Order: sequence, then structure tokens, then C-alpha cells
Amino acid sequence: MNIHIPTPLRTYTAGAETVSVPGATVAEVFSNLTTEYPELKQQLFSNDGKLRSFVNVYLNDEDLRYLPEKEATTVAQADELTIIPSIAGGADRMAECVCCSCCSLL
Repeated sequence: MNIHIPTPLRTYTAGAETVSVPGATVAEVFSNLTTEYPELKQQLFSNDGKLRSFVNVYLNDEDLRYLPEKEATTVAQADELTIIPSIAGGADRMAECVCCSCCSLL
């Protein structure tokens, strides 16, 4: 399955815009992604292993948060995941963001 990596996170994928990762579910794909690119784990997941609230994931244009099975959703090799980090307004919210260095540049 192809995963589209946003520009701020491409430093963790050696600059790759899209990476191909196998898996039967979204959770398995993310597990394989963070095994292959370990520095992404901290950017995408909290210490308790949950997808960070400011990370939006789309499975073939469907927001993962609204899919009934969420991370347990089964996927096919032809499916695509798109990762989109949220950009929030206000200095307090940006101070919490750890997904990339963009917020610290403001």
C-alpha cells in the first residue's frame, strides 16, 4: 500500500513523498511504516501508542476518524493512505506540536 508523506515528515523517510508498506489493516501498515522509518513513530504516535490528535489520516479520501473500524480497518494493496498534520492557530497550540519543525519557525 502507498502512504503519502507530508512535506514536514519527509525528513524521516529520506525525502520520499510516497512510501510503499505492506499490511492487512491500517494499524499493521502503520506498525510496518514505523518499523521501516522508526523516527516517524514519535511524530505520529503518543507515548501510549495512539495516533496523535493533530495527525489526520485518510484512507482513499475517507477520514480515518470516521471509519467504523478506525485503525482496525482492513486495507488492500491498491489502497492509499495520506497523512496530513494539522496546523493550529495560536502560540499555545503550536508549542504542543511535535510533528515537525514548521511550528517552531513561526
